[in-house]
Order: sequence, then C-alpha cells, then structure tokens
Amino acid sequence: MRRTILALAAISSLAAPLSARAIETPYDKQLLRLAEVLGSVHFLSNLCGEKSDVWRERMLSLLQAEGPEADHRSNMISRFNHGYRSFEAIYRRCTPSARHAYRRYMDEGAEIADEMVLRYGN
Repeated sequence: MRRTILALAAISSLAAPLSARAIETPYDKQLLRLAEVLGSVHFLSNLCGEKSDVWRERMLSLLQAEGPEADHRSNMISRFNHGYRSFEAIYRRCTPSARHAYRRYMDEGAEIADEMVLRYGN
C-alpha cells in the first residue's frame, strides 16, 4: 500500500497547467483507469475494515493536481464512482474474494502510477 501511495503522490508532478488541459495528454486513458481503480480500492478497503477516506482523498488530490477542464474532471469522477459502484453491487461483506480483488487493484494502481511517472514524469 505504501508503494501505491508514494506512486500516486508522484503523479502530481505530471500535472499539466489548466490552460494546457484542453489538449488531450498521452496519459489520459491511464488517468481514467487510475480513477476507476481508486474508486474500487476505496470501496473494498472500507468494506474490509479500513474505515478511511484515504483513497477518496487521493482522488481529490489527483483532480487538484491535474486541474482538468469540466468535461475531463467529470469523466474522472464518473470513473471513480463506477469503480466504487461496481464492487458495491457485488459485495456486502468482506470475503476472501473481496480481499483478493483489493490486492489486485492495489497492484494495478501502483503499476499504472509507476508507469505514468516513469514514462511522463520529469
């Protein structure tokens, strides 16, 4: 989890100025997937006992760092909510399957964040 948090924090260095967001960045698809992963992890972590808003707060930090235009911001929020609701529709309690999904999504989020920083970071 610490690797994921550090990788997500490093993404803020990729943030384009608000005026530059009108042009699609090469990492927009990854950013949208990351938003969905954050929503999934937010639901699963709370389901399995981590009563925290850390992943929602990371999403808010990502939105602030990116400074996306209204449409892109709306898409990012929609993807976060989709990730959250997808697991909310399936799980009512923490199961071994939910724990496995949590670990898998944590790994995926870390991979996306690491790749974005390595490929597009300074």
